[in-house]
Amino acid sequence: MVLSSTMMVAQKKLADKFFDNYGYVKASELYLEAIEKGDSTEHIVTRLGDCYYNNSDSESAVKWYGLAINKYKNVEPEYIYKYLQSLKSLGNYEEASKWISKFKELQADDSRLSEFDADNLSIYEDLIAKKELIVEVENLSFNTKQSDFGSFIYDNTLYFASANNRASESKKVYNWNQEPFLDLFQINFIGDKGNLEFESKEEIKASKINTDYHEASVAITGDGKTIYFTRDNVDRKNNLDYDKKGTSHLKIYKAELVNENWENIEELNINDDVYSTGHPVLSPDNTKLYFVSDRPGGFGQTDIYVSNITAEGLSEPENLGESINTEGREMFPFISKDSTFYFSSDGYLNLGLLDIFKSDVLKDDAAKPENLGAPFNSGFDDFAFFIMEDNQTGFFSSNRPNGKGNDDIYSFNSYICSQEVNGTVRDTATEAPIPFATVKLIDENGKVISKIETDENGFYTIKIDCNSTYTIIGSKQDYKEDQKELETTDENGIEQVVDLNLEPLIKQNQIVINPIFFDFDKWNIRTDAKYELEHIVDVMRANPKMVIKIESHTDSRGSDKYNLKLSDRRAKSTRDYIISRGIDAQRIESAIGYGETQLLNKCSNGVKCSKEEHQLNRRSYFYIL
Repeated sequence: MVLSSTMMVAQKKLADKFFDNYGYVKASELYLEAIEKGDSTEHIVTRLGDCYYNNSDSESAVKWYGLAINKYKNVEPEYIYKYLQSLKSLGNYEEASKWISKFKELQADDSRLSEFDADNLSIYEDLIAKKELIVEVENLSFNTKQSDFGSFIYDNTLYFASANNRASESKKVYNWNQEPFLDLFQINFIGDKGNLEFESKEEIKASKINTDYHEASVAITGDGKTIYFTRDNVDRKNNLDYDKKGTSHLKIYKAELVNENWENIEELNINDDVYSTGHPVLSPDNTKLYFVSDRPGGFGQTDIYVSNITAEGLSEPENLGESINTEGREMFPFISKDSTFYFSSDGYLNLGLLDIFKSDVLKDDAAKPENLGAPFNSGFDDFAFFIMEDNQTGFFSSNRPNGKGNDDIYSFNSYICSQEVNGTVRDTATEAPIPFATVKLIDENGKVISKIETDENGFYTIKIDCNSTYTIIGSKQDYKEDQKELETTDENGIEQVVDLNLEPLIKQNQIVINPIFFDFDKWNIRTDAKYELEHIVDVMRANPKMVIKIESHTDSRGSDKYNLKLSDRRAKSTRDYIISRGIDAQRIESAIGYGETQLLNKCSNGVKCSKEEHQLNRRSYFYIL
């Protein structure tokens, strides 16, 4: 019983050593052997789960994590989390949801819980890694010394408002800022991402949209046939119309595309002469119109409302409620293709004046807005956000310092900071590239996140994240692995070179491994020796017809007779270990100890030598027959 227990402990130590060195396949093999021998402790079972989890084998991970958390009441919460992740990976969302309350109970403050939704597990993304977002912002070339703002893209044309309009000296001036009134313009562009090239701007293609007063804030239907826009309240003669207090308010109009021009202008039924209605935006399916208004009954100075679009007109407006609107100003709504709701507000915690926010209010009535932060927001007015379908590029407007005019339009291109690691895997003996070697990229949590083969020239390349720590391991059958560490910087797009050098295990007629060490006066196989002997096991498994013989040698310290006997015991212990790992005993022709009879140097009996010189004589050979 004591011997059996000792063997199980030794088995666990060896498996742990492979696990700690990212040898998850070998470690799992050894843990499974331990279980077959009766050791199903929490350590063994959870480590098995980790082996499969780190190699992205979710099915096996679920099996062993499930066994652990059902068998052991006080299993660490991290294993429950990994169990959840593995279940989700397999699409078993219902079973995963059952364990969420247990995980919350144990880890109430775990930040990863913030995104858990037991009713909507299928949309979860990776909750562990947070990647660094880079945002490149550019002041657009066509901005002027007056106000330019608002962006809407349709068919590679950008629509916007500008006070730099028709150069007639009779053009009226807006008293608020002593600039000309706003008109709508359009400009074609080519390119994508951060490489946009704009042509010359022109007034919007319409004979009657632009007036002597304000027009701004465009929304176009998906079919491109209807445009909504904001305009000052004007009468039939295009003169400003006022309420009883002498105030002219904003209204929303729509027009139809006729022969590539916007015609048939029509005022919407949601307008009124005594309050403003403006900043229209359409839902992705074009069935709802969202807009801004200071009409009575709101929460603040201006609120965001929504109306259904019907054949008879627009339905009675509905306030979006306190999940969006505050006592301040909510303005310039925009809805992306994935139904994320963007808007500007000065009613939430902000960097100053209007900031841009986003919210999932269209998917969850209780969703809270999130400030986009810098560089989208500044200490000034930031508004009129527009993002393209790629969810990476878009536009916003701002009156921040160092612009060209009062309000300017800025483009942005956002992306995850990434780099590339590449290199060549070579044979240390010949320096020749090794084709089709395996290269594994392991993150700082020990998880294998990429596993690829080198090409015919021994070359590999892997995309990696900035500001991360990785372990890179190269391997090939009949070679020792090579392992390198890599820390990436915060610089996007740079190339990291990590070459890997694999030492061949088969050299001429031998399998060559690192020295096997024994305790003084002992011949039992230590854990570190077993780790090295696994190379012998691997080579013999890969070459099933291979037959070897084992030789063990000592240094000259101690009597000749004693050393001969000790070395022979060590040779046979080595043989027995290899056989215990499933190698047929017939494939080991002999295991013989030669004591100090075949010294490699001068260090015979009575000769004074250093420890290093004596060490040279303590060795084992594995000859291929």
